[in-house]
Amino acid sequence: MAEATERRVFLSLGSNLGDRERNLREALTGLEERGAEIVARSSIYETEPLEVRDQPDFLNLVVEIRTVLSPRELLAACLEIERLFGRKRTISKGPRTIDIDLLFYGSMVLNEPELDVPHPRLHLRNFVLAPLAEIAPDFRDPKSGVTVAALLTRSPDRSRVKSVGPTARSDRCRT
Repeated sequence: MAEATERRVFLSLGSNLGDRERNLREALTGLEERGAEIVARSSIYETEPLEVRDQPDFLNLVVEIRTVLSPRELLAACLEIERLFGRKRTISKGPRTIDIDLLFYGSMVLNEPELDVPHPRLHLRNFVLAPLAEIAPDFRDPKSGVTVAALLTRSPDRSRVKSVGPTARSDRCRT
């Protein structure tokens, strides 16, 4: 079990329905209640939707956590939080109260029907890469060996991603 607490685990959170900042804050609390110790948190970024464009802008952030949860247990915790927020997956890439994605689980690589780690599209999404680069620019993608900072520089994504400040932070974590 101690080995799991030493892994650098990164999650991305996003919301574009309701009180977006409150949704992020309460989802972070839900993660902590389920065994995720938040050790670093990015600023919040306001971002335009990528694939389904006719929807409100998102607020996004990335956190680094320590946890004894396995990747599958962590995914289950994330899905439970999404369900508690009323998330319904009716439109792929559509509006949502909260979305929590597992980006990296240390250097682990998993390709399963319900779980891909690292996240298979993170290198194409500046709404993930910008906040991730803020807190872990030198972290290396275990598949490509490329740093997060380099992934951001190479990203083909040209959508609007704007830091709107260090809101929804907790005094218990570093940045």
